[in-house]
Formats: sequence, C-alpha cells, structure tokens
Amino acid sequence: MRFHFDERRSKRLRANPARGIGFEEAREIFSHPYYLDRRSDLPEQHRAIGWVEDTLYALIFEVREDKEGEYYHLVTLWKAMREEQQLYEEHP
Repeated sequence: MRFHFDERRSKRLRANPARGIGFEEAREIFSHPYYLDRRSDLPEQHRAIGWVEDTLYALIFEVREDKEGEYYHLVTLWKAMREEQQLYEEHP
C-alpha cells in the first residue's frame, strides 16, 4: 500500500493538541482492522476509523492513481468522535 500526503500539513496536524499525530503515524490505521465508509463523491473521499497506538482516529483519504498504480492520498485526520467510536465498535 502506497501513501502520499502534504508534509507541511502533517507537521501542522502533529503540532495541534486536538490531533496529536501526523500522517506518518496515521498510516498505522491500515495495519489493523478498521472501519471504512465513503465520505463524499466529488472528489471521492473515504473515511477510515482505526487505531494508532492506543487512540482511535478518523482519517480522510482519496484513492488516486499514477503510472505505478493506486495509492492513498491522505487528506486530514482527527481523534475519533463518539459517533465514530460507535461505528467502529458496531462494525468489527
């Protein structure tokens, strides 16, 4: 699985206490079971809810393609809210 993201945005997310991590750490979500749904159609964005260390996060990403194939472009993330925690728990 390949990932792409804006490194400056990742640094800003990591510096924000409400977010606490950057995209580098957020890739861990895909290493464990996670909940996945579609967030929007234009552009087509998906939301993955999963664990990074001991905290549940929601991550927005787009599936893009280049000459090497598909990759995940990471857009934004936040600590999972109550509704997202419930979705994760209800859909193992």
